[in-house]
Amino acid sequence: MQETNEMRDRLINEFAENYMEKLFYFCLKKTGSHIEAEDLTQDIALQIITALNKGTIPTSFSAWIWQIARNRYSVWAKEKHNRNESVTGSDIGDYEIEDESENILDEMVHTEQMALLRRELAFIKRDYRNIIVAYYIENKNVREIAESLSLTTNTVKSRLLRARQILKEGMDMAREFGKRSYNPEEIVYSNICTAPGELGQPWTLMDPKLNQNIFLACYDNPMTVEELAIEVGVALPYMEDAVKHLTAQTLLVKSGDKYETNFPIICREAQQKIHFYYEGILPQLIALITEDIDRLMAQYEEAGLCYYGEYQSYEEAKWMLLMDFYKGVYSLCNNSPKEKLGNTPRKNRGAWDVVGFEKCDFCPDSVGFHCQYDGFVHYRFGYCGIQNKTPANLSEIEAHELRRMVERKKSENTSVAEKLVEYGYAYKRANEYIPNVVVIKQSTNQKFLEFCERKNFSAEFIVHADARGQLHNNILNTIEKINCTVREILYSDLPECVRTNAQMVDALLESICTTSHTLGYIVKYVLASGWLKYDENTSPAIGAYFYLP
Repeated sequence: MQETNEMRDRLINEFAENYMEKLFYFCLKKTGSHIEAEDLTQDIALQIITALNKGTIPTSFSAWIWQIARNRYSVWAKEKHNRNESVTGSDIGDYEIEDESENILDEMVHTEQMALLRRELAFIKRDYRNIIVAYYIENKNVREIAESLSLTTNTVKSRLLRARQILKEGMDMAREFGKRSYNPEEIVYSNICTAPGELGQPWTLMDPKLNQNIFLACYDNPMTVEELAIEVGVALPYMEDAVKHLTAQTLLVKSGDKYETNFPIICREAQQKIHFYYEGILPQLIALITEDIDRLMAQYEEAGLCYYGEYQSYEEAKWMLLMDFYKGVYSLCNNSPKEKLGNTPRKNRGAWDVVGFEKCDFCPDSVGFHCQYDGFVHYRFGYCGIQNKTPANLSEIEAHELRRMVERKKSENTSVAEKLVEYGYAYKRANEYIPNVVVIKQSTNQKFLEFCERKNFSAEFIVHADARGQLHNNILNTIEKINCTVREILYSDLPECVRTNAQMVDALLESICTTSHTLGYIVKYVLASGWLKYDENTSPAIGAYFYLP
């Protein structure tokens, strides 16, 4: 079915690009009238497009087109002959179509007029198009059309008249096509997916350029299908099908006869407001967080424990600790949303969300994730292209083998272990494979709590504890301010159809503040502070960690 639809679309495009002008000037030569040539070309084009839409795939496309043109022209000539008996000497044989030859191409001098006709043929509304096809192509009378469409004869007559007026008015109109429809590459779409749809959603919905154009055209700007077709510059039949599909998938929402994009696209101005706000407040927050982490690690050291495990140095482990600590305290803040993007139920058993961002040159390099198998996760840092140097996304087998190394178990698969060494997740010492990742163990944390309960610690330990208590309160107060300000910026930027979805607004705020967007800023400012350091000798496995019992 997909191959048939692709073939149909290709043939329609070929027809529009390579045959419309030839048909028009053939009709103009035969009729001697621009008006009659326009009407006849419209009839021929509609018959061809209708046949293709019904599944006709001709063996010889060119011969098929000219045969339809020949047949339709013969019908037109007979009808004209019958309407005007004063015309004599006409013979249908005289109306045999000429071969597709160079003399037709030589006559194509009215390019602008042809472009107008082709444009308007694309924007005929379905209600009118169906009647035009039935009357002119299927040769049905008004009564038959009325019965087949469950309309009155007066309605059919009225729509026939109106359809012709729309075509003629449209050809005299200087249409303005939307600028946004030509710049979908300016938007970056983020698909947050808990469960993809059975038909590949959301990726299959977001990849087509037509869909991206539609989202841009009617974002915070409700439009009818006809307005969308003109805005994007796509034939109305295609636009009707695309809009229907995207509405069924809940990416568009319909109100009356207008459609609006039903997910957030964060504009450059809103991102810039967040950027300037972050420049002022994040360095303050980072100073609090890094001091808190340093003091906590000192407390663990006094307890004879290592919070981040034995396989990476503190300088290496800081990359992971910073990300994880920030996300942990963010979740503890009273006004931090509990909703997360990616959980909205969708068609075909999917659960996912989409957010668009207008490209900005002032945003820092992002922080992402990859590989979440068997307790293993890896933060990937965009800063200085670090993510291009980090190991490949591990397979489940590789993650399992790495966990065996962490648990000091003998290798089950030497070739896999060697691959982990090649990636940088491990190194070989004598005949033993040593992992190169952070390891957070619940058992270690439990031992630390038991140490605290015994109260057999130094005065310095108490100083750290008191300082951390104040730091913790200051961190939560700062995050609360960030939540309020970022929420206000986002809320003022979102269209009403998204603002009224409180769950979506909460999930969007949580996503902005805890994923790649804000984490990228945190890395930028921490590197500037000197607490994090990066050079050519830094391990490619920074940000990699296991959570274990």
